[in-house]
Amino acid sequence: MPNYTVTVATGTQWFAGTDDYIYLTLVGSERCSERTLLDKPLYNDFERGAVDSYDVNVGEDLGEIELVKIEKKKYWMQDDWYCKYITVKTPYGDYIEFPCFRWLVDDKEVVLRDGRARLPQHEKTGVAKQHRRKELEQRQKTYRWKEWHPGFPMSIDAKAHSELPRDIQFDSEKGVDFVLNYSKAIENLYVNQFMHMFQSSWGDFADFERIFVRIKNTISEYVMEHWKEDFMFGYQYLNGCNPVVIRKCTEIPDKFPITQKIVEDSLERGLTLEEELKEGNIFIADYELLDGVTPNATDPCTLQYLAAPICLLYKNSQNKIMPIAIQLSQKPGEDNPIFLPSDDEFDWLLAKIWVRSSDFHVHQTVTHLLRTHLISEVFGIAMFRQLPAVHPVFKLLLPHIRFTIAINTKAREQLICECGLFDKANGTGGGGHVELVQRSMKTFTYKSLCFPEAIKERGMDSREELPYYFYRDDGCSVWEVVKSFVTDVVDIYYEKDETVQEDEEVQAFVKDVCSFGMQDSDSCEFPKSLQTKEQLVEYLTIVIFTASAQHAGVNFGQYDWCSWIPNSPPTMRKPPPTKKGEVDLKYIVESLPDRGRSCWHLGAVWALSQFQENELFLGMYPDEHFIEKPVKEAMVKFRKELAEVTKNIKSRNEGKKLPYYYLSPDRIPNSVAV
Repeated sequence: MPNYTVTVATGTQWFAGTDDYIYLTLVGSERCSERTLLDKPLYNDFERGAVDSYDVNVGEDLGEIELVKIEKKKYWMQDDWYCKYITVKTPYGDYIEFPCFRWLVDDKEVVLRDGRARLPQHEKTGVAKQHRRKELEQRQKTYRWKEWHPGFPMSIDAKAHSELPRDIQFDSEKGVDFVLNYSKAIENLYVNQFMHMFQSSWGDFADFERIFVRIKNTISEYVMEHWKEDFMFGYQYLNGCNPVVIRKCTEIPDKFPITQKIVEDSLERGLTLEEELKEGNIFIADYELLDGVTPNATDPCTLQYLAAPICLLYKNSQNKIMPIAIQLSQKPGEDNPIFLPSDDEFDWLLAKIWVRSSDFHVHQTVTHLLRTHLISEVFGIAMFRQLPAVHPVFKLLLPHIRFTIAINTKAREQLICECGLFDKANGTGGGGHVELVQRSMKTFTYKSLCFPEAIKERGMDSREELPYYFYRDDGCSVWEVVKSFVTDVVDIYYEKDETVQEDEEVQAFVKDVCSFGMQDSDSCEFPKSLQTKEQLVEYLTIVIFTASAQHAGVNFGQYDWCSWIPNSPPTMRKPPPTKKGEVDLKYIVESLPDRGRSCWHLGAVWALSQFQENELFLGMYPDEHFIEKPVKEAMVKFRKELAEVTKNIKSRNEGKKLPYYYLSPDRIPNSVAV
């Protein structure tokens, strides 16, 4: 009588084990085994972290094992079980791996294919084709698109984290409770005595030190000491939280009437403004996106204000980026003066503070929320809907959307919803952040997610011209390593361009992203199909890079750059100045956030800058969805190349007062999960 040995591994998460009834059926090419009871309640099998083995006896040879069916039947109360994998040893001594890495909930069965990745056109049996089709039919019922706000990318159809499919929920919802985490952060930062002091202004800049936590040798302390200096203001455009706004200026816009006479005192090379433009030494940061956005009006006791400034920057003879002119609104006129470094100290300082505050809003809502969180969710939902677990692209992308849908759902539940935490301290709360996303979507293109092209489009690609743009340098290094890894994996499964064209599932995935996720926006230019291996490599590189490196580059520096409140005010309580010479220190401090809003802001940027517990960094794939040796070899090569990038970044940072490490691979999580 043939004997099969089945080994079952239970996950190590809290509550991963179960006391429910567990049944197994082997489906072979010739016949199926009988439904076998593996575990009864209170038998102590399937405990957290356990690896249990069982014999399955059959009357006749089953043929080639094609599927494994696992069922969980409730014993007493709901007791979810996380199955990592199942290994089947055949009577002939062969071992077949069936990756699972899923939760079994309620009384539903899970049907597993063996771990070999396959394209749909390469399936040979009716059983395999039917399994593929049924899996996607079920997923499309489970992962449904929903419009959260008009003009937004589509999101998951779930009002709360608890409504999500169990497989994409956080292991512990408590760990991602924004209210709890922000409150904990405020307490840990010893600023909880100020958190309810709304409308209470600080006395002066030094007063902000009362809520500033000094951590030895950190960037945040350096920012506190140097935030007023023009070099620090300019440096942040290259290597701060939002290094994606600055662009080379080739022509001064009409709405910003800068002349040679206005800025000549700031130009160091003896050239005219026109000549400096031609030499590529003039840069611009334009916050037109904020023009007319509704400021936060959720607190009737505190008026809050927004501006849409334009800032002209100059690369001086030391290759430092320096601000040389600021206009605080888009329409030129007598009531919209152009502020200069030669102006009164407080006039110039307040103008820079307004730019920094505007940059904060664009960073949080556009650079961070829209262009990493929301777009990664789109990729994730489309992946679940159109790619079965056996597809190599599903296996490749799954680690890079881990917890993304969950964190976004939790954000819509607590953070960016009406009356959410975002409203407490942010000038774009109360709906302004929604307007910003809607406006940004009109210019959001697929190619803008391609890192090298995005850098080049802003005229920031020359290392010779801008030798200290570490965000660009490290980002390009990581992009090339990710692209090389993706190329290696694509080459294993796709022989030629026609193989891509014939893959109906990957074509459906790409179409779902464009037609549903991006709502078929005319301006987005997301592809609806892929024709070549090169296009597939670029697409998958964009998905992985956006979820990992791009998010890390704009998220984990928030405490470093935004914890010193005057350097990055989340709101302003007085309107932008319309004349010069009327501002003093008292006016500036009264413009900055009050004590309560400062504390909530501090708690937010602290919490957002922390890695998840048991974080998985780029290249770490503990769940073995791929079992093929060539892919595992590609992963080893990937990790080796990432380690080399890490080593180079560490070497460059040695001795620097302002080290740049946000794109060091050992600090880049695999996915958007915070």
